[in-house]
Amino acid sequence: MTKPTVLMTGPYTEWDMPAMEQDYTLLKLWEADDRDALVAHHAAAVRAIATRGDLGASTQLIAALPNLEIIGCFGVGTDGIDLEAARARGIHVTNTPDVLTEDVADLALGLMISITRKLSEGERHLRDGDWLKGNMPLATRLWGKRLGIVGMGRIGQAVARRAAAFSMDIAYFGRSARTELPYAFVPDLVELSRRSDVLVATLAGGPATKGLLDAAVFDALGPEGYFVNVARGSVVDEPALIAALQSHRIKAAGLDVFLNEPHIDRRFLALDNVMLQPHHGSGTVETRQAMGQLVRDNLASHFVGRPLLTPVV
Repeated sequence: MTKPTVLMTGPYTEWDMPAMEQDYTLLKLWEADDRDALVAHHAAAVRAIATRGDLGASTQLIAALPNLEIIGCFGVGTDGIDLEAARARGIHVTNTPDVLTEDVADLALGLMISITRKLSEGERHLRDGDWLKGNMPLATRLWGKRLGIVGMGRIGQAVARRAAAFSMDIAYFGRSARTELPYAFVPDLVELSRRSDVLVATLAGGPATKGLLDAAVFDALGPEGYFVNVARGSVVDEPALIAALQSHRIKAAGLDVFLNEPHIDRRFLALDNVMLQPHHGSGTVETRQAMGQLVRDNLASHFVGRPLLTPVV
């Protein structure tokens, strides 16, 4: 039987590629000298796109593939995929939720601890020999603080569960109240920020949330407030965040995601009150293995006519 042709926008991890090669005829877009020519030459044969959250699938790419049936996304974020174009043509879209939730929440908590307890500063203080000259400045405790979570989806709830173990006072902002949860719902984002010591972004990206965390939010958080982002760089007004950090209108930030990553705004690098991570929230062997398996399971289900495991569209 002829193997389905799958266009891959970027490589998956080394343990996924042999299985993909075995089950599908792969067109590796990242290896092509002329990507447009590769797509045009094989357009009629392509039945699936295997992409990643950071690469997505553009309107133009979807339009160029007349027999496209499914887009499988390695990642939970689908803001880089033209979902409306997919819906209009009856193209299925899947992602990899749940399997990365706990790891992203772990990193969120790690960033919260790091920026409040000054872990980076402490290591530098020791490594640079400054401990021999005296103790480092005091840090801030995390337990018992007021936590505001922006977006109470899977990851937001996982962060809240961890924060509860630190006896934090938890409130959240979202599209609507989650009455089944024991946390306070605050329908105004600026008000949530004002009542928080630590503000954590876990919401989805996309046009509806672009720049949602802006200067007004950071001003409300205040000079003793901490900000953590494990969502998407697009949900933050980055110039406003940089200005707030530079002027110490907020205390510190822990960031795993950025606009235009990996080409981040270099002004972040000059700041000593921000902890930077290279979009590594799901970056564990266990989670990346589970994510790859879920992409492959969705593709396999589609091509044998079984229900998709994690459909988005």
